[in-house]
Amino acid sequence: MNDIRVGTSGFDYLDWVGNFYPRTLPRRDFLAWYARFFSTLELNFTYYRMPDADSLEALRARVPAGFDFSVKAHESLTHRVDPAAWRGAADTFAAALAPLVRHDQLAAVLLQFPFSFHYEPDQRRYLKDLLDRLRALPCVVEFRNVQWMTPRVFDALSRAQVGLCAVDAPDLPGLPASLDRATAPLGYVRFHGRNEATWWGGDGAARYDYRYGPDELAAWLPRLETLRGATKRLRVHFNNHRRGQAPDNARELIRLIASRMGVAASPPPDTWPAPAPELPL
Repeated sequence: MNDIRVGTSGFDYLDWVGNFYPRTLPRRDFLAWYARFFSTLELNFTYYRMPDADSLEALRARVPAGFDFSVKAHESLTHRVDPAAWRGAADTFAAALAPLVRHDQLAAVLLQFPFSFHYEPDQRRYLKDLLDRLRALPCVVEFRNVQWMTPRVFDALSRAQVGLCAVDAPDLPGLPASLDRATAPLGYVRFHGRNEATWWGGDGAARYDYRYGPDELAAWLPRLETLRGATKRLRVHFNNHRRGQAPDNARELIRLIASRMGVAASPPPDTWPAPAPELPL
């Protein structure tokens, strides 16, 4: 059976304390607690800070052997690209992933490009060159501009065995539609929330402040089944991280998948621990 896992984008959020993390839990134990509920995690600090092998090895050591990570590419490869320096940055980034690769705990490298990354000759050449540079890694591309959603791009990704990230986001002009298109053995889905009013604002936290309802999650089940049938591995991550909404929605989706698809998409709900007793503030 194809491997489907559900997790969140990031884990080290202080506003998860009191709703997902027990109030008495030390911050150093956040990841170990997270791994009691989920078997996959998308790391996003690697976008803001170039990772190194020691830091990723330290994270890997805090989770069970079967746990895996997706790693968001550093901004120097997607948002702030220096034509003279990106190749060195790509090599540095790839070298940092060695502990995850060595222990078979790297699920994906997420290349998330901004709305300003247009389907133009220079950007197309850059994307091809970047994917060639990272060809030894399991890459997934998330486009934020609808211009890239063409059969030509899908065919190029398929030839390169690079995944196309499916997204759940607001239905706004210029943003890509959410397509269930598998272009590689690795499938990938990100839930960003549906905040139309705040999507283009400067406050990123407000953009992702959204809670999915049960019907919204249930509507994804046939689509996940389609992607699961077309891939060997499927990773699903919730990025609506404000106030612990991401782990709440991720656990809800795991329950739905278990009950309606008969698949454990992370540790099954009946193995989840009861909340730890909390001390009064």
